[in-house]
Amino acid sequence: MDISFTNKTVIVTGAAHGFGRAIALAFAQRGATVWACDVLAEELAETQRLCGANCHVRTVDVTDQAAVAGFVGEITAVSPTIHILVNNAGGVLGQVGRPLEEISPADWHNIFAVNCTAAFYFAQAVAPSMKQARYGRIINISSGAGLGISLTGIQAYASAKAAQIGLTRQLAHELGAWQITVNNIAPGFVRSNPTTEKQWQSYGEAGQQALLNNIALKRLGIPNDIAYAVLFFASDYAGWITGQVLSVDGGK
Repeated sequence: MDISFTNKTVIVTGAAHGFGRAIALAFAQRGATVWACDVLAEELAETQRLCGANCHVRTVDVTDQAAVAGFVGEITAVSPTIHILVNNAGGVLGQVGRPLEEISPADWHNIFAVNCTAAFYFAQAVAPSMKQARYGRIINISSGAGLGISLTGIQAYASAKAAQIGLTRQLAHELGAWQITVNNIAPGFVRSNPTTEKQWQSYGEAGQQALLNNIALKRLGIPNDIAYAVLFFASDYAGWITGQVLSVDGGK
């Protein structure tokens, strides 16, 4: 399967490392013009270096609707059509699993903002361009936590990722008339950034082995496993697939 994205404009959020960097690089290597954003400016610069001239980076707080609109407006001023949006930004924001009673409103809302509301803001911002072109691909990166429970025990994370899946299905029906597909990828556990590395180490040898034993392929994935699934959903091969969730987790 030869997939090319020449003459396509792609937005990737949360592109400073891990999944986002792998996704941005995969698109850039296949001819796309990539606009990558994150709040981690130094790591984002490394993403740009790896991707080369086809990649433009901006520091953007994805939970700030005005900042999102400004970023998308800058892109459309250069390239009126945004073909592909990958909502990858998310995470646990340094939180750890704690009892329900200890969770503050800020703890809850902050995780929802970056994992779900940000995807809404970006979809809202790119919709006019995609509708005008009568073409678009929106791919949201959720988590196995959105389909079951979170390994971290963080209530807001599991809830936000499940809400993002619901948003995916709803937008697929709303935007389908304009030939815009909206799909979701639910990754399994991948050691892709400092947070997941810390989580992996916290399990200890016995916990790590137990996690591997619960995976059909008996191994962890890598960021490229997620990136390749994104490429499929973004390609013409997936033109009649929308509102779907693809678990990329080695088999559960």
